[in-house]
Amino acid sequence: MTTVSPDARRIWRAARAPVFIAVVLVLGAVVLVLLRNSGNHGALDPGSTDPGGSQALANLLSQQGVRVVPTHTLAETESALGDDTTLLVTDPSLVRPGLLAQLRGRTADAVFVAPNQNVLDLLLPGVVVKGRHDPSVRSPDCTVAAAVAAGDATIGGLEYFAHERGRPCYGGSLLQISGSTTLLGDGTPLMNGRLAEQGDAALAMRLLGRQRTLVWYVPSPADQAAAGTERSLTDLLPRGWLFGAIQLALAGALFALWRARRLGPVVAEPLPVVVRSAETTEGRARLYRRSGSAAHAAALLRSAAIERLRPVLGLGAGAEPPAVLAAIGARTGRDAGALLYGPAPDDDASLVRLADELDRLEREVRGS
Repeated sequence: MTTVSPDARRIWRAARAPVFIAVVLVLGAVVLVLLRNSGNHGALDPGSTDPGGSQALANLLSQQGVRVVPTHTLAETESALGDDTTLLVTDPSLVRPGLLAQLRGRTADAVFVAPNQNVLDLLLPGVVVKGRHDPSVRSPDCTVAAAVAAGDATIGGLEYFAHERGRPCYGGSLLQISGSTTLLGDGTPLMNGRLAEQGDAALAMRLLGRQRTLVWYVPSPADQAAAGTERSLTDLLPRGWLFGAIQLALAGALFALWRARRLGPVVAEPLPVVVRSAETTEGRARLYRRSGSAAHAAALLRSAAIERLRPVLGLGAGAEPPAVLAAIGARTGRDAGALLYGPAPDDDASLVRLADELDRLEREVRGS
C-alpha cells in the first residue's frame, strides 16, 4: 500500500532550497539597511564620505570659519539652536511639522531639503509642490543673492511655488521665503558626488554659511516616536519594500500551487515480485557458507536459541548467562554452559552438530 500524498520529509526536501534562498535574501536586505543607516553612510550626512553624503561640504564650511554641529535627534537640535545659527533639515518628512515650525522660529536661517506637501501645509501655508524634475544643469533666473552668485547649478527634485513672499529659482527647485527660509527640491547640491559640478559648491556654501554656526540635522524615524507621532511599521518602511513584499508573497503563493500535490485515498499497489521468507533464509545461509564464517553462524544460532529459551524459563530479556544456565539446570538437570557459551566450532560439521544440540536442548526445556 502506497500513498500519493506528501509527508513532512518530502515537503521539507522540496521547500528547503526556496526557504534557504528567501532567508539569505532577507538577511542580506537587513544587513544592507543597517549599513545604510549607520552614521558613516547616511544620505546628506556630514560625516559620510559616500557619493550621497556631505562630508566634503562640511569640511569646506569649516575651513571658512563656520562651526558645523551635526545632530541626529530633536533634543540635540533644540539645544544647539540660537540667534546666530543656520538650521539644515535633510529630511523634514521625518519630523512633525509643528516641531519644524518651532525649530524654524528659534534660528536665524533655515534650509529644508525636499519637504513634501503634507509638511508644507503646516510649516509654510501657501507654498505648494507644482511638480518634480530630474537633477540637471539649470540657470537661476531669479534675484536670490546666493543663486545669482552661484550661477548655473545641478539641481532638481521637487519644484515649489509660493502665492506670495516667495522667490523661486532654478525653475522652482529652490524657493526662498522672506529671506530666511529656503526650500531645496533635493539634496543634489550638497552631495559629495555632485559638489564639484557647476556652481553647486558656491550655492551650498552661500545658503549654509551665512551664520557662524550651522546645525546640520539628519532626522531619524525615532524622532517621530519621540515627538508623540505613532506610525506603524509599514509607514516607516520605504514604499519599494512594501511592493517587494507583495511580489514575494505572490511568488510564494504561485510556488506553493505549483509544488502542491492533490490529496487522495490510499492506493493499493501490487508488488512486482513476491519473495518467500524461506528463500531469504536460504540465501543468507549460502552467504555465510560462501564466506566460511562458521563462528559467526554459530553465534547467531546460540543467540537465537537463548532468546527463545528466556520466555520459556521465565527470564527477562536482560537475563545474564549464570541465570540462564541455572534455570536450564533446574529444568533439565544438565549443564548447558559449553553448548550455549562455549568456543566457536572450527568447521561446518561441528556447526551442524551445534545446531542439532541446540534443537535438542530446546525440546528438553520445553518438555520439562
